[in-house]
Amino acid sequence: MPTWRGPDEDGAGRGEPPHRVGGAGPDASNRHTHDAMTTTPPAPALDAPSHVDPAVALQVAVVTLGCARNEVDSEELAGRLEAGGFVLVADPEDADTVVVNTCGFVEAAKKDSVDTLLEAADLKASAGHGGRARAVVAVGCLAERYGKDLAESLPEADAVLGFDDYPDIAARLRSIVAGETHHAHTPSDRRRLLPISPVDRGASAVSIPGHQVDVADLGDIGAGAPATGPRAVRRRLDAGPMAPLKLASGCDRRCSFCAIPSFRGSFVSRRPSDVLQEARWLATQGVKELFLVSENSTSYGKDLGDLRLLETLLPELSGIDGVERVRVSYLQPAETRPGLIEAIASTPGVVPYFDLSFQHASASVLRRMRRFGDPESFLDLLERIRSLAPLAGVRSNVIVGFPGETENDLQVLCDFLESARMDVTGVFGYSDEDGTEAAGFGDDLKLDEDEIRARTEHVTALVEELNSQRAEERVGEEVVVLVESTDDDAVEGRAAHQGPEVDGTTLLIDAAGARVGDLLTAIVTGTDGVDLVARVNGAPR
Repeated sequence: MPTWRGPDEDGAGRGEPPHRVGGAGPDASNRHTHDAMTTTPPAPALDAPSHVDPAVALQVAVVTLGCARNEVDSEELAGRLEAGGFVLVADPEDADTVVVNTCGFVEAAKKDSVDTLLEAADLKASAGHGGRARAVVAVGCLAERYGKDLAESLPEADAVLGFDDYPDIAARLRSIVAGETHHAHTPSDRRRLLPISPVDRGASAVSIPGHQVDVADLGDIGAGAPATGPRAVRRRLDAGPMAPLKLASGCDRRCSFCAIPSFRGSFVSRRPSDVLQEARWLATQGVKELFLVSENSTSYGKDLGDLRLLETLLPELSGIDGVERVRVSYLQPAETRPGLIEAIASTPGVVPYFDLSFQHASASVLRRMRRFGDPESFLDLLERIRSLAPLAGVRSNVIVGFPGETENDLQVLCDFLESARMDVTGVFGYSDEDGTEAAGFGDDLKLDEDEIRARTEHVTALVEELNSQRAEERVGEEVVVLVESTDDDAVEGRAAHQGPEVDGTTLLIDAAGARVGDLLTAIVTGTDGVDLVARVNGAPR
């Protein structure tokens, strides 16, 4: 197993995916923040439920790293812990136990997860730094992916829990705090836990984080939901007006660079009734924007017998009382069908926003990635989108320096990016991931680290300029902005083309009296990189 500790004790060399204490903040999968144990924006007050005596209950803090899917998982864990008698606190320094929901996506994320666990371990009373914590527990993707290997290499963590421990998380955590030894699982490929045929997966008893179960006996957890039927095992840890809502988990694709299916498992859709139930509950919690997340949203419904299920679900979600807008994330370009484009582009209440995972543009590189496409098909997809929604937001990620990438392949990618006119493009330098096909490619295909770094810097500089130009094209455009912050008299939010955290923000002028959660119409007057400046020209909606 790789060694992820930094080269020294002060955190140098740590990775850069963000983390949020108590789940505070929206999905930040491509933004970089540090020192989250002390500088995370405050979460709302976390009062003990009516059936818990805070004088005797154990206090727990949940620290979330990585993507919005992890944020949903953290809120599920928080709901189960609260139902099991724990009191949730926002500050790990106030906690009897700290649960770190780790990210295991790429090497930098793994290092960041380990750094956060070590930082949490410093809060233990036994560390002698004045802390009160009695246990630090690792959960999430890194914990699931490496299990006992992580436990052996990181004795500072008192336990490493996998996804199969989630349903009984309160009992597990209570025993760990009491000093009992938890034996971490042996890592295995979770794709083998479910039937090969997608339609046969619904009856499986495999634990899938973020999927609902019947929890009618959980007291006030999920308050506001109907009295009968499945309820959300979820406790909101962020009072913001946006909330991620999980459509599905896992992935059936076999991209040669990606390890996610091995620890997240095969693709499993949530039933529409469960998604709608949770969405209604979120609306009662003040959520204005639903951010639909999964590993591959274009596959939603294929295991339920209807590949076009998302097209019918979107208007039902946008029609929920209190929900002002619905946003879909992570679309596979090769699976993005005309009907889905039309549904996202034209359904009232659904923002015309297309999060397209291109990854590259060279046909030969994409084939080696076990993906499909080329510049012509990708540009045709963008043309079809813009013919229906000329002002649509488009974002993507690309990998630079993939094994076998030639200088000509790199130029094909750069030419595509110039033609695509996307609002935001994330650029990642290739690195080997344990257990992936690409990690086993021969040295004759692998580029050296210096070359990968140089190519990544080149493409990053290009997309920064291209994304800035695209923002400038929006000057004079009318936008509707969801207010998310009113700190220091600066009112900021996101327009329809801006996804949570990763796609820039809009600073509002003449927005005196605006409140978090307001939707304000404004005219774009300026830009700062991908961020916009806009003057309000209408009353709150």
